[in-house]
Amino acid sequence: MDTLSDIARDIAVCTACALCIGATNPVPGEGSPTARVMLIGEAPGANEDRLGRPFVGASGKLLDQLLLLAGLQRSDVFIANVVKHRPPDNRDPLPDEIAACRPFLLRQLAAINPEFIVTLGRHAAGRWLPNSKITQIHGKPHMVGQRVVVPMLHPATALYQRSNLALLEADFRELGVLMRTHGR
Repeated sequence: MDTLSDIARDIAVCTACALCIGATNPVPGEGSPTARVMLIGEAPGANEDRLGRPFVGASGKLLDQLLLLAGLQRSDVFIANVVKHRPPDNRDPLPDEIAACRPFLLRQLAAINPEFIVTLGRHAAGRWLPNSKITQIHGKPHMVGQRVVVPMLHPATALYQRSNLALLEADFRELGVLMRTHGR
């Protein structure tokens, strides 16, 4: 079985799509290799590209606060993205880029084997709940195979539209309740 280090090494040399050309650093993900919760965002942003780490900018600071509402800390979870390199100008990842990174995400899921997958944003949610609108399904758990998938709004949405902060806070509180009542 792959280790997270093996997967990160493979991501670092990946040329399966054009995203690697303009990126400064790959962003394979980070966190606990035995995490019960895996958070999956859409794509690295400028700060993440610069540092090679997920959710380190303003969205990451907010994510850390939201995790506390669920009774979690960053060290308790594993955080990754659907694509592992930053799209130019922070555009949405394209279907072929998502497809190119899919094997890495699947390998990470196999290595960690989380009980809960928390998707952050519509592109991440679309991987497990295709054709769904994130505004309609956010915060609602879905059994997908053996895992509980909880789609959430991306934390950046609360930075640009403050009304989304209350939704995110409520959804993360409910995640904490779900984790306490559903479990290994």
